[in-house]
Amino acid sequence: MNDLETTQARIPLRPSPGSIEGILSVPSLPEGVVVFAHGSGSSRFSPRNRFVAEALNAGRFATLLVDLLTPEEERYDAASGALRFDIGFLAQRLGRAMQWVAARSDLRDVPLGLFGASTGAAAALVAAAGEPRQTRAIVSRGGRPDLAGAALGYVTAPTLFIVGGNDTIVLEYNRTAMQAMRCATKLEIISGAGHLFEEPGTLEQVARLAEQWFATHLPLGPRER
Repeated sequence: MNDLETTQARIPLRPSPGSIEGILSVPSLPEGVVVFAHGSGSSRFSPRNRFVAEALNAGRFATLLVDLLTPEEERYDAASGALRFDIGFLAQRLGRAMQWVAARSDLRDVPLGLFGASTGAAAALVAAAGEPRQTRAIVSRGGRPDLAGAALGYVTAPTLFIVGGNDTIVLEYNRTAMQAMRCATKLEIISGAGHLFEEPGTLEQVARLAEQWFATHLPLGPRER
């Protein structure tokens, strides 16, 4: 896209010291903005999330791929594993990224959605439960929504769960989580796909389903503009 502006984002953690980093891509006149929360062991440079983000950019959605840990925290977590499953902590950081997006003059009035992968999906659901007025749609890719716990019952944004057909344990986690939710939900099972959607053509299906979900649920209606 010739009109896509991509910049490196640094999001301060005020009042705490430090910052988290991200990649912000904004097309002209975006229909919405999607904040990505990756899973443990991944980063804003995740090729899978970047593939999906590029598809959303082509559909005129802005995207923010963000690391929820500082570089120092990532080194600590790599050695200890103490932060990657602290969903409340990750959701708080995701909420900070959402606030940062909402404060930007070019995105202040743009509806916001969340895309979470693996444990990042749980963080997205908890963050959405805490900011129901700000979050308009959610997509989970190979997510662990069960880790969101009681927050599932407070999510109001329409939520799409995308799971690989061969990822049987995670598939059951998703089905159980959906039963605890009161908002509109949908489960899409991609046949032949594993947890990471590495099989030929499967990630393309993820991107298409995500773009369709956000195109349906994210843009503001005439009465809201």
